[in-house]
Amino acid sequence: MATQPRRARRRQGELEGQVLGALREADGPVTAAWVQERLGGDLAYTTVVTILTRLLAKDVVSRERRGRSFVWTPTADVARLAALRMRRLLDGERDRDAVLTSFVTALPPHDEQVLRALLEVADTEAGTPERGAPLGQHARGQHAPGQDAPARRSFGTAAGETDT
Repeated sequence: MATQPRRARRRQGELEGQVLGALREADGPVTAAWVQERLGGDLAYTTVVTILTRLLAKDVVSRERRGRSFVWTPTADVARLAALRMRRLLDGERDRDAVLTSFVTALPPHDEQVLRALLEVADTEAGTPERGAPLGQHARGQHAPGQDAPARRSFGTAAGETDT
């Protein structure tokens, strides 16, 4: 008796990313059947519809009724979808400051530079002159009154140095 080789399980969110990627490659609104075919057809039609519905709930796709079915259009890219997953994970943690601290201090130098530049742009747009301040000292990252601020890496320091 021949056995089918077992497929590796997809990473969490991988299928959503593939579906959104397929939608972004389309020339316009497409059906779930089109997405299913684009992804190789090994997924059940109902699975594709479920993923599209989840993406709709996350506000990264839109749908419009055409006849008896819907056509789907992306409203965001795969990067936004990944950012939503990151945010959901962060929102589920009790000690948000500790999670952010651990994440930021483990960033490779290039990612740190990108994050620093993004924070500087956000500070400039918000009208705050706090460029170069440690992450925890920005208005959006302040710790609760009466609590000691956790040790944080300053983006103004060289990689590996900390600012407490």
